[in-house]
Amino acid sequence: MPFVNIKLIEGVFTTEQKHQLAAAITDVMVKFEGSEAFREVVWVLIEELHKDGWHIGGQPFAGPSTLKGVLGRSGEAFEALGDSNPQTRDELAVISPVRKK
Repeated sequence: MPFVNIKLIEGVFTTEQKHQLAAAITDVMVKFEGSEAFREVVWVLIEELHKDGWHIGGQPFAGPSTLKGVLGRSGEAFEALGDSNPQTRDELAVISPVRKK
């Protein structure tokens, strides 16, 4: 029996959207298993967590503004790598810029 656990920030999705999400995840599991009979044993648990429990990039999550800030910093870090092509985590660590707080 597959058990799929999805964690979301509280209040982001409506009840109907969560039902649609669970149905779509079930469809994916059935597709990969290959038998429609599998549908009856797919369990999907959607947990909603208070936003105070979420952090992105070491910062408390405050909604879209947090995401915008993280994406901006990620873009800056990516651009700072220039044409380099690190193949390992160690190579990336050596050439990555250090972010000032």
